[in-house]
Amino acid sequence: MGFTMKNILGSDERLPLFVRLLANLSALMVIALLLFPGVGMAAASPLMKECLLKEMEIGGDKMTLGGLKALCQSKLDDGGIAHVAKEPNGVVDDRLDMDTANLKNPYTLMAHRANYIMVAHNGKGFGEEVFQEQYSNPTIDLDDTEVQFQVSLKFPLAVDLFDKNIDIYAAYTNRSFWQLFNDDISSPFRDTNHEPEAWVQIRPDWEVLGFKNAVNQFGFVHQSNGQGGVLSRSWNRLFANFIFEKNSLAVRLKPWIRIEEDKEDDDNPDIEDYLGYGEISAAYKWEGHTFDVMVRNLFESSFEKGTVQLSWSFPLGNYEHFRGYVQYFNGYGQSLIDYDRNVNSLGVGISLTDVL
Repeated sequence: MGFTMKNILGSDERLPLFVRLLANLSALMVIALLLFPGVGMAAASPLMKECLLKEMEIGGDKMTLGGLKALCQSKLDDGGIAHVAKEPNGVVDDRLDMDTANLKNPYTLMAHRANYIMVAHNGKGFGEEVFQEQYSNPTIDLDDTEVQFQVSLKFPLAVDLFDKNIDIYAAYTNRSFWQLFNDDISSPFRDTNHEPEAWVQIRPDWEVLGFKNAVNQFGFVHQSNGQGGVLSRSWNRLFANFIFEKNSLAVRLKPWIRIEEDKEDDDNPDIEDYLGYGEISAAYKWEGHTFDVMVRNLFESSFEKGTVQLSWSFPLGNYEHFRGYVQYFNGYGQSLIDYDRNVNSLGVGISLTDVL
């Protein structure tokens, strides 16, 4: 398209420091939430408790706790509590209602994508050659088992623009791959992917083939691994994200266009051959379980360089703060360092927040 990240942010050299600061800030905030889970959450008022009890008595079976809280908060803000439950939301509407309720509290952090840690992530296909070349050390050997975690947070920049359902958000996602069990090379991070993004969000409330178009997003995303030399990976995209729901099922269509870079600055000119031009995903909630599937680059690559990711989060007894998490990945682009390598992996761990 004839322009680079330098035209947008002024200097590519500032990005590594910027994303490192975001990463450190995000990690500190997540640690604070884990150590002090009550931070950012005010105690429920008597009126709120009364509303929750009444809505649980008369509401539909598909109403989630988040949806009930958002409904009662809305009624309290309107000056009273009406004792009539609204029609049950779909799973995407429930998530959007929770976000709307959280907007009223400036001290609340909102999850963007899934937040998880897989303490036993075993994979085949990790590339060692690029590290051996970077450090001129042919003895570098990567373990098949490592720790993978993702931290993903978002915050509003502007809400309810023009008295319409139009909002502007920014977010930061960190996905890290940690060779924790590899004592031979001092347990380094194999790769850390930084992904800041910003978008405009609209809630059109249309219906298509029985599915409600719950929200559409249009934005910009930068993704890089903050490395230099032969380890450097980065790309910039403009994206759209169309999200549809029907009861407990949510479907997402996310096409993107890469912003071209100068050839001498492009660390991975063929990345679209492996990650394609978009992805399709679907998530389903059932009795406390969340199932998610994502596919990309299947048809564009004639099924030669396609990617499939399956994940499942599930309750851990009556414990409310963590959930069990299992993820299977087969294909390209799980990490930027190995975007052009076929990785087959299975991980088990815990989930802090789901996609829904």
